[in-house]
Amino acid sequence: MSVFVGVMSGTSLDGIDVAVVRFAGEAERPDSVDLLGFLSEPYDAAFRERIRSLIDEGHVADVCALDHEFGGRIGSAVEEALADSGVPASEVTAIGSHGQTVWHVPPRDGASGSTLQIGSPAVIAEVAGIDVVSDFRSRDVAAGGHGAPLTAYTDRVMFTADHPRLIQNIGGMANVTALPPTGSRDTPVAFDTGPGVALIDAAVRRLTDLPFDEDGRLAAAGTVVDAALEDWLDDPFFVEPPPRSTGRELFSTARLEHWLERFDGMSVEDTVATLTELTARTIADAYGYLPEGGDCFLCGGGARNLALVSRLHRLVEGRAVRDLSELGMDPEAREAIAFALLARQNLLGFRANAPWATGASGRRALGSVTKA
Repeated sequence: MSVFVGVMSGTSLDGIDVAVVRFAGEAERPDSVDLLGFLSEPYDAAFRERIRSLIDEGHVADVCALDHEFGGRIGSAVEEALADSGVPASEVTAIGSHGQTVWHVPPRDGASGSTLQIGSPAVIAEVAGIDVVSDFRSRDVAAGGHGAPLTAYTDRVMFTADHPRLIQNIGGMANVTALPPTGSRDTPVAFDTGPGVALIDAAVRRLTDLPFDEDGRLAAAGTVVDAALEDWLDDPFFVEPPPRSTGRELFSTARLEHWLERFDGMSVEDTVATLTELTARTIADAYGYLPEGGDCFLCGGGARNLALVSRLHRLVEGRAVRDLSELGMDPEAREAIAFALLARQNLLGFRANAPWATGASGRRALGSVTKA
């Protein structure tokens, strides 16, 4: 038995998720995965805006300062999660920290990509007193891959079964992993489908006093504006075959602001309904790249948006749309658990990227270790 802590902060910019996880066995696929504790610590509005400003227009000094500060926030969140779960730091083998992505450039036209996450592992180790495994994306990117979605590998390890499955994450961006049955010679497929809740949340914050569209109520009260929807759907990203990845660099606040200006006659409800339809449509359309068969299991913050989930039920033909909790995992904790697993794989020597998803030239060990 070994205990790892996984930390995730996604493109939704909601906050820091911390999972305290116990793994049994030392095979590549653990004998069991037990969630001992889970903490979701939201960002305050001012800190969220600092990250968003850094992504949109930040300077090197801002990157440097937030990298250090964010590492301290992660370390403190880990301490809090361990206290809540009753697990002493001395029993934790390592922390797996994804950090906060502030820039991500996919490979394109023969040129390699690049990626940058903040959240200093040295500061995390100093605050928490635990070894840290971090910087998971860059090794895959160095091998010509997208470095995303990193959870393609962990989905395969944790959720492969005797029948096909889809794991659909709807965070700030959305990504899917299609898993063939155990023993199949078919290769899994995984890629980013497009925006998840990032554009929806940004529009809600821009147009109302709300932080997000709780339960999809605004979307449910609105009507999709077809011309405004098609303006987004015309983006070439949506017809790119896998491997593909995206982020706020493409679906940015500045681009959203320009779109809102172009279609300024829409009501708040119609605006949110249109952006919600964008997420649902692009997820469903992306399934054209997937093999037939397999229920779709939802996770991430978007899985709580009832209007979005309702549209997916209607748009995803031939597949049942279900919640990841039906597989015995908290849908909110899935990504944090994934980074606990990636830290474990690093220390056990398993190569934990997924070239079939990222397009990397081969299997690589992911992450760098910072000793406490």
